[in-house]
Amino acid sequence: MIDFVSAAPAYIIPFLVVLSVLVFVHELGHYLVARWNGVKVEVFSIGFGREIFGFDDKAGTRWKFSLIPLGGYVQMFGDADPASSSEDKAAFEKLTKKEKDQTFYYKKVWQRAAIVFAGPAINFIFAIVILMGMYWAHGQGVTPALIGGVVEGSVAEKAGIEIDDRILTVNGQKISRFQELQRLVSVNLGKIMALEIERGDQIVTLELAPEVVRQEDNFGFSHSTGRLGVVSLPKTELMEHNAWTAFVSANQETWSISVATLRAVGQMIIGTRSTEELGGVIRIGAYAKEFSEAGWISLLTFTAIISINLGLINLFPIPLLDGGHLFFFAWEAVFGKPMHAKARDIGIRIGYASLIGIMVYATLNDLIQLNVFEYLSGLLS
Repeated sequence: MIDFVSAAPAYIIPFLVVLSVLVFVHELGHYLVARWNGVKVEVFSIGFGREIFGFDDKAGTRWKFSLIPLGGYVQMFGDADPASSSEDKAAFEKLTKKEKDQTFYYKKVWQRAAIVFAGPAINFIFAIVILMGMYWAHGQGVTPALIGGVVEGSVAEKAGIEIDDRILTVNGQKISRFQELQRLVSVNLGKIMALEIERGDQIVTLELAPEVVRQEDNFGFSHSTGRLGVVSLPKTELMEHNAWTAFVSANQETWSISVATLRAVGQMIIGTRSTEELGGVIRIGAYAKEFSEAGWISLLTFTAIISINLGLINLFPIPLLDGGHLFFFAWEAVFGKPMHAKARDIGIRIGYASLIGIMVYATLNDLIQLNVFEYLSGLLS
């Protein structure tokens, strides 16, 4: 804890670099599709609050860095705030035809949806590009799905898993890497898993439920995970890729991370996974520093993972997030008119309160698990 507090400034720089890049990429998605659809973009901001520095381009967009570097936004003409696409038609009717053509409000519902969806979409694309580039240029670190050891008394030993067994499928899903087995085990907490195993010239099917264990990482953050009690071979190999196989593997990895993340969120919602694992900017900052110290490959991998999570989070159907806007547009497409302004306003208020609550809860989780309050109490006593 003391080390973390004293080293806090060293965590900020890699965190802000990663966050700023991902925010820029996310907002660039909104910006590009807005411009392609003829919408005038008034502001492109990295950060919130007072402007630190910026410039105006020929299209009339103000590009700027702002004081609070914990996000960003694209402000489009006719969409100054999240509620601006409401029935306030009087103000918009005063615009000229040219101005209306540049206004987000007057675009067709599919165009508005495309502009909003572009932010999360480009986060997934960016992650795929990062992973593809790494796999193509450096190779993909893989460990064969071979059992190198079985822990005595573990779930795996009781189920009959043996050394040199090769795991072929988990619940019908083909795997070729030990990392895939680990990921599937981590999200199937306490659930029965069917493993198809190659043992010599035989195919054996075993059923077992991973043991749920609590672990702490180097920073003291706790995690629930599943454990079989098997050990991989000690050797990790670099799988070489050409452009196409790197692209395919990058897509598969992005899909796998997305599914695992959504499963973990779902488990938190239904209570099978502790919400103590919900972390905020402090936790992300700590991991950013650790990954940056491990080298460029680790930092790029971390950036890809965060980009995927940023895309997923923004697709949640919570008002104020992109997914919330997409829900409103879907309503408009189905019923032929926007949701009633009062109902939408209530939804936005609920969404705002929910996001603030989640952010506060996640930050408190980080502070409690780092024993920050105990540390401060010790300073004051």
